[in-house]
Amino acid sequence: MALAMELPFLLAGGALVGGLFGFLLDRWLHTKPWLMILMGAVGFAVGLRDMLKRLDKSDSNDAGKSG
Repeated sequence: MALAMELPFLLAGGALVGGLFGFLLDRWLHTKPWLMILMGAVGFAVGLRDMLKRLDKSDSNDAGKSG
């Protein structure tokens, strides 16, 4: 149950942190909105990768407990 509550925050958090970092870089380098979009997508991809790793880890733990 805790894993199911955590997973959406991984995706949203990654995209938000990446987007914020990109926004700050955009302001500094005057490249609006390209770095915000790029870094938001990278943050989303990292969050997705982390979510898949945690799901795989959870599945392997569950398989060991049921056997």
